[in-house]
Amino acid sequence: MEALDQISTTLALTMGLAWASGINLYATLLTLGVLANTGNIALPPDLQVVANPVVMMAAGLMYFIEFFADKTPGVDTGWDAIHTFIRIPAGAMLAAGAIGDLNPAVEIAAAIMGGSLAAGSHATKAGTRVLINTSPEPFSNWFASIGEDIAVIGGVWACINHPVVFLVALVFFILFMIWWLPKIWGGVKKVFRFITNLFREEAPPADLNPPH
Repeated sequence: MEALDQISTTLALTMGLAWASGINLYATLLTLGVLANTGNIALPPDLQVVANPVVMMAAGLMYFIEFFADKTPGVDTGWDAIHTFIRIPAGAMLAAGAIGDLNPAVEIAAAIMGGSLAAGSHATKAGTRVLINTSPEPFSNWFASIGEDIAVIGGVWACINHPVVFLVALVFFILFMIWWLPKIWGGVKKVFRFITNLFREEAPPADLNPPH
């Protein structure tokens, strides 16, 4: 039973950090650092660096910037596009670090799974935001961003304190993601097709009286 608890705890931390990183990396790092410094979690050796005050200050500064950028329609999409190259590798690294001192093959497997999960949660977040930004009012964007912040902070806390509950919720999220991503992709293509048509030059009118 103790071994099963250890497996579920490690798996929840590994996948939880990867999932949260795909949505908001800086909130994930800051939450993890705060929990470590307040004694709520004993970090594996490879993750102890996130509790360093310098790392926490950097994560806090970037979270402060992202807090406002992520709530500005249009800016949030550009921010998400840039962070495609940051959140996914970071999710893979955190997943591998959460494994601890195990077989290198297990760490590589964790990195692959963590990177894939971070990519999925990032795509779900970024694609949904593109669709939300088609709304003329900013409130839906604010509500979505605040909801994401709460989900990330609460998710990191839950994966540490209630690993089994978190893993069950994560399974439902993955099922939802599999169902939702194709729909997002179709909507995103329509949005970008509409934007492209706005900037496309109009074709010159046809000559109604061609020369004989």
